[in-house]
Amino acid sequence: MIDQQLSQQNAMNQQIYGSSQALGSQAAAGYQNLLANPGYTQAQQSAISNLSQSALSSSFDALAQNAANRAARTRNSAGYGDLIDSLARTQGQDQANLAQQNQLAFANAARSDTQSALSGLSGLYGTDAGLLGRALGVPAQLLDASARNAANSGFSIGFGPGGLSLGFKG
Repeated sequence: MIDQQLSQQNAMNQQIYGSSQALGSQAAAGYQNLLANPGYTQAQQSAISNLSQSALSSSFDALAQNAANRAARTRNSAGYGDLIDSLARTQGQDQANLAQQNQLAFANAARSDTQSALSGLSGLYGTDAGLLGRALGVPAQLLDASARNAANSGFSIGFGPGGLSLGFKG
């Protein structure tokens, strides 16, 4: 009876060990893929850039249309040209700032994914993430850059139930 119980326990242990090995292999493959392909894809970056720039342009287009409607309604175009020029300058500056912030968000996402992948792999293999990063050739300053950039960034971008959302922290 004891031998039969021991045999059943050993069989169950082997099954658990095999399942654990399979799950570990799948997790390692996922982390390695994340490490090899961190951040947003080119298609995602393009969509984020296009949607954020489009949203910004729409607001400036509405302002310009309101100015044109006002000039037509009052039949007084004094100041209209200056207002349109000012709107164009501000729009150009805001578009440049938004493009820069998008690039920073993309870089932060790639750094965050790299850090997550290294942390996951280090958890699987019981190795320090910094040591694993050095072994894989990832610079040490890259490992904590995500936390530094997130703390210093005043801009947020993301997708939510209403679509693309842009925001400034402050």
